[in-house]
Amino acid sequence: MTDILVTQSGPVLEIVLNRPEKKNALTRAMYDGIVDAFKRGEGDPAVRVMLITGAGDTFCAGNDIGDFQVRATADEAFHASPFLDVLSTLAKPLIAAVNGQAVGVGTTMLAHADLVLAVHGARFVMPFTSLGLVPEAASSLLFPRLVGLQRASALLLLGEPIDAATAHHWGLVNQVVGAEALMPTARALAERLAALPPAAVRQTKDLIRNGAPDVPGRIAQELVQFRDRLRSPEAAEAFQAFKEKRKADFSRFS
Repeated sequence: MTDILVTQSGPVLEIVLNRPEKKNALTRAMYDGIVDAFKRGEGDPAVRVMLITGAGDTFCAGNDIGDFQVRATADEAFHASPFLDVLSTLAKPLIAAVNGQAVGVGTTMLAHADLVLAVHGARFVMPFTSLGLVPEAASSLLFPRLVGLQRASALLLLGEPIDAATAHHWGLVNQVVGAEALMPTARALAERLAALPPAAVRQTKDLIRNGAPDVPGRIAQELVQFRDRLRSPEAAEAFQAFKEKRKADFSRFS
């Protein structure tokens, strides 16, 4: 049984952490598999959205401790680094469907997802300090921005767990649904994203993630891109469809 399952349905590439007997704890091989899947999605013009979830009742239990210790003892380069490099620079949208507990990197990776859905029973915990570690995946930067300084301090310093309702209230999760509705909802959301003009989606994601940090700089940056988008074939199709009172079709764009 492979620990990472990758399937494609039309414009949506689906990645499943498939090690349920170990609560989807990540090994080096699994990190490599996710990186390969992300690169496949980024490089394939037919893929417009990526979706990641876990098998069984856990999204991800963090790093496999045994595998982790072996790598640390061998003084190898941290094997999550290529995963974090690719995750943090994805040009295409990533949806996370959290089907259960998310521990450590299982939670920190969510700050890099564009949309996050979770089941009612999901639980989020980042127990770095209790393991003698510090946060990773830029969570020390991103979580204060996402949930506020004091809440991030409780999550990262104390390792305080939060449930799905709290994660939704704090802004870490977009929507909380029943277990049976998780994947249908996530796939429907992916299809909605995939039906939008793909270049406009990628550029909007880039502005959100990497835009100029000051207001005047962001305004100037947006104006340049807005002007370019007005002249784009995607916008021409959208405007023509509006005039013709029909649904715009962006399927020919990549």
